[in-house]
Amino acid sequence: MKSISAWLRRLKAWVEAFAEKPGAGWALFWIAVAESSFFPIPPDVLLIALAVSVPAKSFRYALICSIGSVLGGMLGYLIGLEFYDILGRKIIEFYNLQDQYAAVKVLYDQNAFAAIAIAGFTPIPYKVFTIAAGAFQVSFSTLVSASAASRPARFFLVAGLFFFFGSRIKPFIDKYFEAITVAFVVLLVLGFVVIKYLV
Repeated sequence: MKSISAWLRRLKAWVEAFAEKPGAGWALFWIAVAESSFFPIPPDVLLIALAVSVPAKSFRYALICSIGSVLGGMLGYLIGLEFYDILGRKIIEFYNLQDQYAAVKVLYDQNAFAAIAIAGFTPIPYKVFTIAAGAFQVSFSTLVSASAASRPARFFLVAGLFFFFGSRIKPFIDKYFEAITVAFVVLLVLGFVVIKYLV
């Protein structure tokens, strides 16, 4: 367990280092693509590093991150749909996410769009949901629309915090990111409930 944690910390540091290199925007794009389908480190790590460096470009970086993540979700869907036995299962097993993968099937049977949208906004490993969407043959349009709704919401929220508050917000986000996303999801679900009963 300690060796895995150390490996993840080194990988996180490697991702953050891209912020100081030329072509950081492209690095952000490809990390966002990879994270939605197989990579363990969320693109928020590099997005935050870039937003700290140049707060004025925070929303530009959020857009790059969003496009890459949605496209990566499509790649994850393809892996689950066409290559689950030879690749998708190995990804799930590599990250020891078998239990989460099994639970996703239940969520998809209840409401696939909501499950994908909530996963897309939270720290839940998104690759589990994109691969499972293909493997369980969830509608491709559902995957894309839920990803397009949730991933930009997450990344633009992060970007907005840095745009308006600058680098001094970073320690707060590092410490409370999961709590912030959970609170947002609760508000999102409450919003759906209110809309359901008012419309």
